[in-house]
Amino acid sequence: MTPDGQTLTALRGDVIELCAGFLVADVSGHGVPAALIPSMIKIAAQSVVALANDPSELLRRLRNVLSAQLRGQFVSVAYLWIESEARTARYSAAGHPPLLFWRAASHSLERIESNGLLYGVPFDSDYPVHEIRFDTGDRFLLYTDGLSEPENAAGEAFGDYKLEQILRANPSRPAAELSLLLLSEVRAWQPASTPQQDDITFLLIDVL
Repeated sequence: MTPDGQTLTALRGDVIELCAGFLVADVSGHGVPAALIPSMIKIAAQSVVALANDPSELLRRLRNVLSAQLRGQFVSVAYLWIESEARTARYSAAGHPPLLFWRAASHSLERIESNGLLYGVPFDSDYPVHEIRFDTGDRFLLYTDGLSEPENAAGEAFGDYKLEQILRANPSRPAAELSLLLLSEVRAWQPASTPQQDDITFLLIDVL
């Protein structure tokens, strides 16, 4: 993983090994203090890029770098490291919604929770790692709670259940189309007069 999240390629003989790290963070609250933190996270991530293949240590070191700068703000973080040749992924998180993982071969969806404490909580925390074996056709969804928390007119949250329904119903839909579908379903769930209260961020990753 490079500091801006791009994929690294390493040539080994006639084999190209692709590795990539994906980090999603969500800052609590609104206003100027909360708006400044994403820039801090981006800068801090550059200082821990050497740990890209170790999700637990990367999250621990990132927390240490940011701890003095959060000043009462809380941040949830999820990090996924993928090694394409080994067909292995490693996932860890800090107080973040679960990773959703679609297994194409078994047509099954898994909720993977591997959480330590939120950043900003004044306690040390370990960040357990969940290792995932994947194959062609599998799919990962990393998201913030802005995707699952919007409410309809009855006050019902869109919820992880609706996300899971959409993923199960569209296993072969291309990632770009599914991304647009997710957004349109969330917008349709909310009353037209209701403003979007929280930022929506998600990463949909397909294994080709």
